[in-house]
Parts: sequence; structure tokens; C-alpha cells
Amino acid sequence: METKYFADKLAEKHDSVVHCLACEHKCKIEQDQVGFCCVRKNDGGKLHLLNYGKVIAMGQDPIEKKPLNHFLPGSKTFSIACAGCNFSCKHCQNHDISQVVKQTQNVPGEFVEPDQVISVAMNSGCKSISYTYTEPTIFVEYALEVMKLAHNNGLKNIWVSNGYFSVQTFDLIKPYLDAINIDLKFADDDQYQEVCNASLEPVKRNIELCVAAGIHTEVTTLLISGMNDSENQLEFLVESIATVSPLISWHVSRFRPYYQMYDKPVTEKESLIRAIKVAKRIGLNYVYADSFAIENGQNSLCPSCGQVVISRLGYTTKSYLKDSKCANCNTELPIITEC
Repeated sequence: METKYFADKLAEKHDSVVHCLACEHKCKIEQDQVGFCCVRKNDGGKLHLLNYGKVIAMGQDPIEKKPLNHFLPGSKTFSIACAGCNFSCKHCQNHDISQVVKQTQNVPGEFVEPDQVISVAMNSGCKSISYTYTEPTIFVEYALEVMKLAHNNGLKNIWVSNGYFSVQTFDLIKPYLDAINIDLKFADDDQYQEVCNASLEPVKRNIELCVAAGIHTEVTTLLISGMNDSENQLEFLVESIATVSPLISWHVSRFRPYYQMYDKPVTEKESLIRAIKVAKRIGLNYVYADSFAIENGQNSLCPSCGQVVISRLGYTTKSYLKDSKCANCNTELPIITEC
């Protein structure tokens, strides 16, 4: 008989309705129904976690794939995911695992004990564990158990997130979260609602919360021609990041037609160049672009002297840092090489 796992810290009961507090949808779930993510269910007045520990993807990745360019560069991270998502992005590149529950009403995956994740990660020589591929918020209770064990065993914890987690979820993970990459997808609520069935403000708030808490934070934006790559939209996106901290790394990536958005073209190289120029003009010092479109777009440069401090070719890196300083001019850089 399959074991059932229930949430206690991120659920409230109101009569027969369960109020899920994991993300900003704050779903009020009727008996025998599921929330927006389809993996959190009202089961007899309790919040049943349908995907708890059911790992659908697991394996080693270069940390730059997350992408994180300023946190343990050149290292390997051990990635895990459970099925489901609290967004329904029309351009999702991992829709086969993030949207599968919504499409099939089944929760795939193989149960993996939290300590097994730690054991495999350590034996593989990884320095960190990444909760990624889908959205870690919707399997936060399982992620939290792994994070606590990782913390005790000297492994760092990384979230790759759409940034739609609740303040309650953030308070739970904050003591154990070392780094995060948050997607800042669009410049306004209308586009967030149209493409993702979500809204902008919680994402901006959570970028601020992570930076204020001392969590290493990087931000990614997938540029889509005609949607979020105009001068005004790019200015809004950059200012949203730079006003929190000009030291945040911003990754701008290239859209390719996928899933439910085959009607949109591949992002033009000019959009990436425009994003880089806007970022530099406003004062965002560290911008990374799709290296297949922009030559040297993934190299880390010293903002003081312009020298390459980390070169990247694909996922192969070479560091010219001296500790976390530029070897040429000795400028202190916001790059965590050891921790």
C-alpha cells in the first residue's frame, strides 16, 4: 500500500476546504480536488502531497546549466525534480515533466528516500544539490527534507525557480538555501497571466527577499521577440533587478519555438545585444547571453578593468580569479568560489 504524505506547515483547514499556502496561488481546495499544480490534494480535510519523494528526474549537471555563473563556478551539482508545476507556461521546455500531471492526472516518478539523494550526490563528487527542471515550490516538503540533510553533510542547496513561492515557503527554506536562480519572465502582469497563469509582483518580491536574506541570487529572462524584448520592457526588467542589487547576474537566453508557442520565431541576436546594452547603461554589471548567438556571451568580465576572469566554452570553464578577486587589478568580485 502506498504511503500518503501530508502537509502541515503549509496548509490551513477551513470547514471542508483546505487552503494551500505553498505558493502565491494560495489555492482553496475542495474535498477530493487538487490545486492549480495538480499535485496537492484535499484528502479528507488534509493536504495530501501526491508527488512527495516521487523523483521524476535525477542526475549530475554543470552548475552553469542552472544557470549559475557566480556560485561555485566549474563545479558539478546533483539535480532532482518531482513532477508538477504551479505555472502553465505555453513555452515550457520541460513540459513533459512539469505539465504531465495536468495532462494525464497521473503522478509519475520513483520514490527516493531523502538520504538516498544525499548519498548519490556525495558519491558522485557534487558540491551541491539543485531542485530544478520543474518547480521546487510544489515539492517543497520533500525538498526541505533533502535540504536539511544536505546542510548537515556539507552540500550546498540550490533552487531553480519561477519565483512564485509564498512568504511561508520562503521562511521554511531560508535557513538551508544557499543559492537560487529566479526566472523573471515578463515586464507586466498581462503577459504573466497570458503565458503562465501567474502574476509579476510575487516574483519581484521574492528576488528582493532572497537578496536581503544573503542568499546568492541570479536571474534569468527568456527573451521572446515581440513580447518582452522592446527597449521599454528591457528597461523595466533591468531596473527591477538593478534596484535590488547591481551585483545580481542576469542571464538572457534565446527563445526557440516549443510546446504551445510554435507561432513565435527564434529570438534574434539583436534582441540579446539590445538587452546587454540596456543592462550596461542602467548599471547592471554582470550580464550573460546565449553563447551560440553572442561570442563570449558567457565569459565573466571584471567590471573595473574588463579582463576575462572566468572563460566559458559550453560548460567548460577556466578561472583567472585569485580567490574571488580579479587577478589583473585585484577588484573584489561577487563570485563565490568556495563555501
